[in-house]
Amino acid sequence: MEETVAIQHAVLALLARGPSYGYELKGAFEGAVGPQWGPLNIGHLYQILDRLSRDGLVVAERQAQAVKPDRVVYEITQAGRAELDRWLGEPSPRSGGFRDDFFLKVTAAARSGQPATVRTVLGNQRGHLMRELRNLDGLRRRTEDPVVGLLLTAASRHVEADLAFVDDAEAVLLADGGALLDTLQAGRPEAADRRPGPIGATG
Repeated sequence: MEETVAIQHAVLALLARGPSYGYELKGAFEGAVGPQWGPLNIGHLYQILDRLSRDGLVVAERQAQAVKPDRVVYEITQAGRAELDRWLGEPSPRSGGFRDDFFLKVTAAARSGQPATVRTVLGNQRGHLMRELRNLDGLRRRTEDPVVGLLLTAASRHVEADLAFVDDAEAVLLADGGALLDTLQAGRPEAADRRPGPIGATG
């Protein structure tokens, strides 16, 4: 749902430049955001356009074509422009808060009490993130669009932050030879207040 809301505003931004139709919008969106987003599913796009139309943010007009089936062209309304302005004028909270699959995996590994499990989880994630960082760097060097370059740089910054978290987790969970893991497995969370490293810092 959160991704859909973000995409619907991006679609409004594209329509603010002029009327357009489904596959043209799909190409314009993918060209604007760059390869790190991935392809936009055309069925999902039409669902978004239907919702925007129901909400009065766009109007749809069916246009006949000589050979191909009729084409539906979408145009932004005044209400759509107002909604786009509202969205652009607000800060963007982190999508989903700080819920994260990898953090849950680290939690499970830590409470298993097994240093080898923690090393495997952290090592696999570090390798994945390093490959992702190399891929983003290659994409950034090849792009000629400065905005796409900025988006790729932002993606790289997120990956670098995730790598820093892997380092933090390794320093906290494995620095004492497994003593903290034994404590966590035994269900004595009060020991977490005494653990070293940046995650346990109280400031």
